[in-house]
Amino acid sequence: MTTATRASRTPPAPAAAAKVPPSTSVPPLPSLTGLRWMAALLVFGLHVRNFGYFGGRGGSIMTWAFGAGASGVSFFFILSGFVLMWSARPNDRAPRFWRRRIARVYPVHVVTLLLALVMANTLSHLPRPSTSQTLANVLLVHSWWRPWWQTLDPVSWSLACEAFFYAAFPLLALLLRRLGTRGTTALAGASVLAVLVLAWAEAHHWVSQPVSSFPGARLPEFVLGAAVARLVLLERWRGPGLEASLALTVIGYFFVPQVTDGYPANVCTLLGFALLIPAAAVADLHGLPSLWRHPRLVRLGELSFAFYMVHLLVLRAGVSVLGSYPHFGVWGAVAVTVAAFTVSLGLAWVLYEAVECPARRLLLRKWRRGARTLPRPSTEPSAPVPAAAVAAASASTSVSASNTASDDLQSPSDARR
Repeated sequence: MTTATRASRTPPAPAAAAKVPPSTSVPPLPSLTGLRWMAALLVFGLHVRNFGYFGGRGGSIMTWAFGAGASGVSFFFILSGFVLMWSARPNDRAPRFWRRRIARVYPVHVVTLLLALVMANTLSHLPRPSTSQTLANVLLVHSWWRPWWQTLDPVSWSLACEAFFYAAFPLLALLLRRLGTRGTTALAGASVLAVLVLAWAEAHHWVSQPVSSFPGARLPEFVLGAAVARLVLLERWRGPGLEASLALTVIGYFFVPQVTDGYPANVCTLLGFALLIPAAAVADLHGLPSLWRHPRLVRLGELSFAFYMVHLLVLRAGVSVLGSYPHFGVWGAVAVTVAAFTVSLGLAWVLYEAVECPARRLLLRKWRRGARTLPRPSTEPSAPVPAAAVAAASASTSVSASNTASDDLQSPSDARR
């Protein structure tokens, strides 16, 4: 069977980029949407483990399977950098980019924030946030200071990191467009080195507080994803195929328990994620087999952001009925987990269909109407679109998967991540 590695190492036609019209857009990468769902599922499994549904041997199995689930946030951060660089528009201006990102993530954030506020004021086991904590959540700056961290909807800390990434992305994109293959590769290597240094510093207690939620400490993962995407766009990516990349990712994932908890765990999965994401993209570009391209996985991937944002609120609400750390038997724990998953997925579908999509369309429509002048044509040379991307774009008739290649959030990252 042909692998993504072999396809990616095929020398590109010298004139392929020159033949691409400037208006050609990059094709959707549905495998990345499917992978995004798997990352969200890892985070869900980790939180189920943390809430103590499973007791005895069931708890041990959950720890083995999902104890490293926090690595899903790292995947979201790397994927976010990759997707934003992949879909970046050379003639785009920073305000337009930021508007699209606000329209994409903020409506769901506001709704889950309000839901968390209602829960905090009605459920006795949840702490009530202070005014400063609430305001920090609204402004997405609550990951910058520890007392604000994980207040209200705890998983939104990663969204605060993403907000910082979005602020930095226009400069990052400009830098990457000016770097050649060697410079981009060097930047990717520097990002990996930065993660290693930060992990070593936290493991040896050189920092006063954990850095795993600090936006500046998570920026190298985002930069790594963007640099890898640039190499794919330049047809200079030479990584292994999808099968080998997945194997390295799984090995790294199960190696996490062997290192210090927290940020150092990212070292185990960083390489696997940085190889898996471009391998899946190359598989889509060349039409190679990919499990992650399955329509059901793609659909779940579309719901993954809303699912990520709401699932912990569902688990927190369940404490009122189930109590803290109930430690059920295997079948009881499975039943409760399935119920929590079903409710979370149902709410995610509602958020996606009734909030995320219509709010994004509404906000972007208003901004378009409010624009009085058209942007000037950019004189900046655009990135060459890979020949395989052109072929995939012209042959693709799917619209449902296009959100991955159209400036979508991969968060958690998130999460994300």
